[in-house]
Amino acid sequence: MLRLPAVAGRFYPSEPAELTALIRKYSGAELGRPAIPVRACLVPHAGYVYSGHVVGAVLARIALPRKIIILGVRHYPRGEPAAIISGGAWRTPLGDARIDEELAEALMKACPSLREDSVAHSTEHSLEVQLPFLQALAPDFAFVPVALGTVQFESLVSVGEGIARVLAASQENVLLLTTSDLNHYENDATTRIKDRKAIEQLLALEPRGLYDICRNEEISMCGLGPAVAMLTALKALGVKKAELVKYATSADVSGDRDAVVGYAGMIFS
Repeated sequence: MLRLPAVAGRFYPSEPAELTALIRKYSGAELGRPAIPVRACLVPHAGYVYSGHVVGAVLARIALPRKIIILGVRHYPRGEPAAIISGGAWRTPLGDARIDEELAEALMKACPSLREDSVAHSTEHSLEVQLPFLQALAPDFAFVPVALGTVQFESLVSVGEGIARVLAASQENVLLLTTSDLNHYENDATTRIKDRKAIEQLLALEPRGLYDICRNEEISMCGLGPAVAMLTALKALGVKKAELVKYATSADVSGDRDAVVGYAGMIFS
């Protein structure tokens, strides 16, 4: 199938030259540094004007491989709670990004809860907004889109363990690109306090700790499910190192400190 862009012109520019220039602007501060190999990263998925600089800071640091799993959120109550698309391509203003069918098949075998479902992905922005960055920075990549609507801990652990088996068995490097924004629509000071608590659990590579702190402290991290699955996979793979590359809130751009969203860019190696 060919999945057409759902948020071009809203979350990011629809004109190719303008889009490319913006990605270069957001990535430029890091492009002079040596790219490093990592197992996973966490990046936000808001409109580029708010969070693009965080995404760019992370992806420009990474030696991007040719195979990428994009683990995102299902924001809307449509489609399967764990949805994958296993073939075809996704179109953006920069062209078509190909789905890695072999990697998708391996994921479906390792994660029985994943279901083939284009409905969950049809209007979902969390995965789509990553693609232009990848197209600009790693033109030959292929990817697998996975959207998680469930926040049941056991289901997330099952997905994470399956991803770990696929990554461990792969003969090629595969990046697990996970996307989440952090706390939503509280004031800037409160959001920064809450986000720090979530980031501490991410840095400690603690899936249960992240899940519990978000629930107990009412941290409205929209990608809690994908982040828990990612941390589960990384623990199974023996990953020990996590780094916060950049943190920001929407207030840094808008100036509105009464109702903000937090954004963290992280790498795991």
